[in-house]
Amino acid sequence: MTTQTAPPTPAAPADDAPRADRPARRAPSGTLVRTLAGVALVAVLACLPLLAIHVPGVLPGPTYTPGALQMMAMCWLIGALALSYHLLFGVAGLLSFGHALYFAAGLYGLAIVLDTTEIPLLPAAALVLVGGIVLAHVVGAISLRVTGISFAMVTLAFAQAGNVLVRRNPGGATGGEEGLALATRNVPDAFVGVLNTRNLYWLALAVLVVVYLVVLWVERSRAGHVAAATRENEMRVRVIGGRPYLVKLLVFVLAATLATVVGMAYLLLQSGAVPRATSADFTLTLLVMVVLGGVGSRWGAIVGGVLYTILDQRLGTLASSAAVADLPAVLRVPLSEPLFLLGTLFILVVMFLPGGIAGAASRLAARRRPREDREEARERLEEVA
Repeated sequence: MTTQTAPPTPAAPADDAPRADRPARRAPSGTLVRTLAGVALVAVLACLPLLAIHVPGVLPGPTYTPGALQMMAMCWLIGALALSYHLLFGVAGLLSFGHALYFAAGLYGLAIVLDTTEIPLLPAAALVLVGGIVLAHVVGAISLRVTGISFAMVTLAFAQAGNVLVRRNPGGATGGEEGLALATRNVPDAFVGVLNTRNLYWLALAVLVVVYLVVLWVERSRAGHVAAATRENEMRVRVIGGRPYLVKLLVFVLAATLATVVGMAYLLLQSGAVPRATSADFTLTLLVMVVLGGVGSRWGAIVGGVLYTILDQRLGTLASSAAVADLPAVLRVPLSEPLFLLGTLFILVVMFLPGGIAGAASRLAARRRPREDREEARERLEEVA
């Protein structure tokens, strides 16, 4: 009897690795590309004060002018503030109506310290930062004893208390309704005056980068994963031995600390503090920014903050323009109200873009991905053939 031996199976080419290994090899490349793209974007933004780029209808002048630099710096700071609220709302799922309190703590705290003491800027900023952390810890420890709408109402109560305190002007410290001007005697000359708006622009951009990196680190940390799990199902986290209260308190304090840092930078940019920064309306504005950009998205929060700031600054110019004045009353009256236009935009985004700008971009990318996968499969078949 003759036994036939099956011919040996040829070894698979090195290029034809198992499919399970392919995503693992592509992941570092994708991460590297995103990192390099982010670094390149920051480098381009840092060079804007050295360029003469004019964007009609968006910026009041070329990018090197003080007016354009101040507006862009405000966009970066408001984007950073919206990003800190994303950490609270988008990551931990905590709907707070008092986030403006910590922004105001940095804003008014630094203004009061510089006005009433002879402490230099950096030690004064460190002192205010510690005060903001203590305030956030106290408010968070009390507010997080309840959940849901009760938590939102407790944070709103603290924010309103801060707003009343600022407007009552105790001891003449806050300036009341008129606000408080920046005392520049202990501020470095590089951050004072219109001629140094370029330095303030770079400071605002640096604050945005730092806030982004901190938020990214928190989201990828163990505490960030536990916070996200708590947002989805707090009871399950308790069952497996997690401590959701401490994690939520940690995220609450970190978000408030970032808001305090942004508030101090905002004081230097605006050369003063105003009571509106302490109002609950300002927190609601942050919520609108996060929803506009996309809840749960880091870059969505930044885009929402930047877009809202540009619209808030430029719609007033549009409302008072001759083009709107010549329209019939039916159109002229609503178009002359910037808040009406912003509200309409928000309603349209909620109705037609439920995931915000980031969600719309993700859906477009998902539509392109199957096409790219088919093209990649076709190329591999051609290589094998």
